[in-house]
Amino acid sequence: MSNTTLNQKTKSNSPSEEDLTRWDRDHHLHPWAGVEGVGKDEYMRVNTGEGIYLWDSTGKRYIDGPGGMWCVQIGYGREEMAKAIAEQTMQMPYASPWSFTSEPAAVLARKLTEMAPGDLNTVHFTTGGSTAVDTALRAVQFMNNRLGRPEKKIILSREKAYHGSTYLASTMTGKERFKTQFDKADDLVHFLPDINPYGRPKGMSLEDWCDAKLADMEAAIAEVGADKIAAFIAEPILCSGGIIVPPPGYHKRTLDLCHKHDILYISDEVVTGFGRMGHWFASEPVFDIVPDIITCAKGLTSGYIPLGACILSDSVVDRMRGSSENDTFYNGYTYSGHPVGCAAALKNIEIMEREDILGHVQRITPYFQGRLRAIGEKFDIVGDARGMGLLGCLECRPELSDETYAAHLQFGNKLDAACEEMGLLLRPFGNMAVFSPPLIMTEAQIDEMFDIMEAGLEKLSAEYAT
Repeated sequence: MSNTTLNQKTKSNSPSEEDLTRWDRDHHLHPWAGVEGVGKDEYMRVNTGEGIYLWDSTGKRYIDGPGGMWCVQIGYGREEMAKAIAEQTMQMPYASPWSFTSEPAAVLARKLTEMAPGDLNTVHFTTGGSTAVDTALRAVQFMNNRLGRPEKKIILSREKAYHGSTYLASTMTGKERFKTQFDKADDLVHFLPDINPYGRPKGMSLEDWCDAKLADMEAAIAEVGADKIAAFIAEPILCSGGIIVPPPGYHKRTLDLCHKHDILYISDEVVTGFGRMGHWFASEPVFDIVPDIITCAKGLTSGYIPLGACILSDSVVDRMRGSSENDTFYNGYTYSGHPVGCAAALKNIEIMEREDILGHVQRITPYFQGRLRAIGEKFDIVGDARGMGLLGCLECRPELSDETYAAHLQFGNKLDAACEEMGLLLRPFGNMAVFSPPLIMTEAQIDEMFDIMEAGLEKLSAEYAT
């Protein structure tokens, strides 16, 4: 059979566009799907990607404004990533982490500890960000049980924080608009008030706002009791909450306060890690802290293969050993340290090092942030334009007389539709549009993206004019 005949036969046996749409609609429960839409909603089907662009099943091209799900650092269509994944698949596709290790896992573990600050020298591989956070929390619980402190289990978190969708991780998620029917371990978490400087009282300085946020934490420690609080989990930037950048000095002061009361500090760098801020990790070079634990995922493989990691400090590991008899850390996943995932991460890091992507982010950030803030100044409908690195948010004021969540959702959907029509994919959060594009983006592509955003806001501004 000739190649032409084979290709024709394969094509004739392929599902039709209508079949694919119907099968996905009828049988695929998507993340965060509205239950009323199950079996009814139809999703855009993306077929190809290259660089910062995606093409849907009709061949229309889009800029990927969210960078996948905050993760496609090196962009789409990297042939050497595909080759590295294929080669590892053929050499050793899987190794049970209970019985074996692999070369990629060993090399990547060492590489991550070299990248991490301070004495964070032990890596526990996971399947993604949620399981990395779960691992961090379970390690803290395990440590305190080993130390004979079973009552020291409560975790401090912030309103508007997002830490994942597994049971423990979702428990630590403080997005007040998440009114779900899922159960959580509410007895294990204490939420601190919103850190967003945009919400501070009129006339209050950032310094005074920072003082107030420290007072929040001090009050919580006094209320709950330091003997009952195990850790504070914090995103360097609260990303899913709307790219909330805490006031200067906040992270260093909260870490010092935690350590004063023997409370561990967990830095959730699932989004901010691997170049998003122009550094492998943002904790030390950007925010001047050395956490006790770092969680990471997403940009670790640029989204090409699922992988996450929880990186533990020597001091935490030493205390996990405790002083009693030997014990077992009963935490792990079938795909922990997956050889193919680790090989993808190593190739991703190699590409980022060779192409100086961290340096590129540092060089391009002022232009990205300048365009973002110019939009905030241009449009009255934009209440706040904020961000750091290649992270940005435009928080809009759709109807000053109707600040309900329903109004925000309606506005976000309209802005999303307007930009999508012009070739820009957004990830709207109600009245907020967030940006986390691939790190390889150029100045010209930044202009292309924000030009479309401006056109979308022009349309919405006319519609919502008062």
